[in-house]
Amino acid sequence: MAWFLVEITYVQEKMPDVRPRHREFLSKLAAEGRVAVAGPLGDGTGGLTLYQADDEAHLKETIDQDPYFLEGVVAERSIREFKPVIGAWIPQES
Repeated sequence: MAWFLVEITYVQEKMPDVRPRHREFLSKLAAEGRVAVAGPLGDGTGGLTLYQADDEAHLKETIDQDPYFLEGVVAERSIREFKPVIGAWIPQES
């Protein structure tokens, strides 16, 4: 499994109506352990999510099902692999 940091920029006028479905989608993934943290940027222009997935192809399959993506809220999206090494939530290597 790998970690990926996904940043999106919103189409502002579409975002408020879709937000409840987007948050429900992310909450389900968080309950499955596939989302570590997610939230909007302070300026409201977009958001960041830290996902865990088998690989980037699996991640794209997952995030392409996000209501924000399906309903045209995502103006831009970037995906970068992330290698966390410090943090209270990171499992300790044995």
